[in-house]
Amino acid sequence: MTYQDTLSWMFSKLPMYQRQGKSAFKANLDNSISFANHLNNPQNQIKTIHVGGTNGKGSTSNMLSSILQEAGYKVGLSTSPHLKDFRERIRINGQMISKGSVVEFIESNKEYLEETGLSFFEMTSGMAFDCFLKEKVDVAIIEVGLGGRLDSTNIITPELSIITNIGLDHTQFLGDSLDKIAFEKAGIIKKNIPVVIGKTQSETQSVFKNVASSLEASISFADQMEHPDYESDLKGVYQKENIQTVLQAIDVLRTLNFKLKDIHIKEGLKNVEINTGFQGRWQILHDKPLVVCDTAHNSEGLKLVMEQLLNLPYNKLHIVFGVVNDKALETILPLLPKKAIYYFCKPDVPRGLDENILKSIFLENGFKGLGYVSVNEALKAAKRASKMDDIIYIGGSTFVVAEII
Repeated sequence: MTYQDTLSWMFSKLPMYQRQGKSAFKANLDNSISFANHLNNPQNQIKTIHVGGTNGKGSTSNMLSSILQEAGYKVGLSTSPHLKDFRERIRINGQMISKGSVVEFIESNKEYLEETGLSFFEMTSGMAFDCFLKEKVDVAIIEVGLGGRLDSTNIITPELSIITNIGLDHTQFLGDSLDKIAFEKAGIIKKNIPVVIGKTQSETQSVFKNVASSLEASISFADQMEHPDYESDLKGVYQKENIQTVLQAIDVLRTLNFKLKDIHIKEGLKNVEINTGFQGRWQILHDKPLVVCDTAHNSEGLKLVMEQLLNLPYNKLHIVFGVVNDKALETILPLLPKKAIYYFCKPDVPRGLDENILKSIFLENGFKGLGYVSVNEALKAAKRASKMDDIIYIGGSTFVVAEII
């Protein structure tokens, strides 16, 4: 099989939540445990750090990887979803794994995958663990896919667990309140393994404390600790919260004999994009007019991005916007500026919401704009309509951003 043949097989044969939604979600760990056994449990033979939470887990994972890389560690990094290339999901010191290793893994395990009906994410998690063991990483940072307790990654016993924050996202799987979602996310806390919580929230603090206490896991809340100020090349204002989480994680890792100096933190945070290839978070694509994209796609994330966007000086604001069809639009509409001009589009995935349906909902709520058949057509229209002192923002979904970077 060629690499393209392999990708085609993976995307067509394995149920994928990003494309199909709820039907691809597995509410237990049976498949993940069985597959890990089939692979001789590589996850038990490497050091790991587990990162969960509603928002910021990707940024936190990449920042942490960058710092550890600066300290000379060989770092595996498993994140999702990918933007352009499947191999973004499995990186070592910022480099995507080889196409050959993807082909080899699928060819070696194809019969098993066909017989057992693993999901795309269950397979990818197994591939990441297997690859990190073969490449002899010093530590692997494993980002949770969805939730925590029943997530495919939750078969590891990490050195440290991190939960960034809790927001109302994926409520159809995780519950319809912050405390219910916190309970699911707290599922990555392990017995006697320290846990860092990024954000103290009144609705969730007791949930985390109770779970940690029952498992005799030391717990710290990053925003309750004093940390020095550091700059990052990730320029979203919301990254300040993620940096605090990372700094607290570093403090804990130091107690676990990770050799991390202040200079490693400084250089790691300044060079996240270079060191890890991280993209799509307050990413500036063009100047005059300013073109910015961000993958924020739920109410908590969009609130922070819109605050930063609306604090910038501009003449007119053009927003290229698309979402998936299970997005709770009622939670994000109040956050978006009605004075902006909208360019509605459908991301090119089966779950993408039709641009005309999206447009109708927005127009009914007092917004103005037109629908376009693709993200690129919407962006072209926005560029044609904009002047040098305008701003174009592209977002609403990871899949919208993926099409333009």
